[in-house]
Amino acid sequence: MVGKPEFSYKWMDATWRFSSAENRDAFKAEPQKYAPQYGGYCAFGTSQGHLVPGDAQVWKVVDNKLYLNYNKDVQKFWLQDVPGNIQKADENYPKLLK
Repeated sequence: MVGKPEFSYKWMDATWRFSSAENRDAFKAEPQKYAPQYGGYCAFGTSQGHLVPGDAQVWKVVDNKLYLNYNKDVQKFWLQDVPGNIQKADENYPKLLK
C-alpha cells in the first residue's frame, strides 16, 4: 500500500508516506522504532557485505525491528539463519557506509 502525500513526513533525507495522520504521528514520535534496519537496504545483502536495495514488500519483523530483503528468493537465504545474519549485518553495516 502506498501512503498518501497529505500524511507525509521528511526524515533522514527521505519522504515517508503513511495511510493516516495517526500512523505518521507515531512514526514521527519514534522513527527508529518503525524505520527498516540498515537504512532500508537488504538485510541479507548487508550480512554478506553488500548494500543492496530492500523491497518494502519483502520484510520480516524480528524483536520489534523491521528487516527488508531484496526479493523473496533472497529472503529464503536470510531466513535460514536470522540471528546469525542479523549479527553479521550489524557488524558490516557501519563499515559499508564509509
